[in-house]
Amino acid sequence: MNYIMDLRKKIGTAPIIMVGACVLILNEKNQLLLQHRKDNQCWGLAGGSMELGESLEEVAEREMVEETGLIPISLDLLKTFSGKDFYYKYPHGDEVYNVVTAFICKNYNGSLKFDESEAIDIRFFDLTDLPSRISPPDYLVIKAFLETREKGILISK
Repeated sequence: MNYIMDLRKKIGTAPIIMVGACVLILNEKNQLLLQHRKDNQCWGLAGGSMELGESLEEVAEREMVEETGLIPISLDLLKTFSGKDFYYKYPHGDEVYNVVTAFICKNYNGSLKFDESEAIDIRFFDLTDLPSRISPPDYLVIKAFLETREKGILISK
């Protein structure tokens, strides 16, 4: 089941609105988990596009398990992002305008592992020492998360 791939067979690389979710996974040291993506050679968050019939929470949970091996116990809503800043052209030519809902996960089970078909590496980074090459859509989400934390809006759980 892959809605976006089926859609791409019909429309090619033309711009589409792609709805999905991502997860900012934080460990007990308050470090952020990022994966080194194969497609654009940048670091990014666990996340992906919605399949037909899924809720955004289900997307976040599924992608977190598939891409990190970690199983969320709880997810907290950060924000839904959209607009022209979330336009992205993949290295293979597909164009999207992302509508992405970001969740924060501090409580999880499982063992850390990554999907070798999508990533080269996965690791936790200090929030003050993030990699310089972050995937463009994820960069905006991480930036908003850090700004929200600085303003004291997020409550630690």
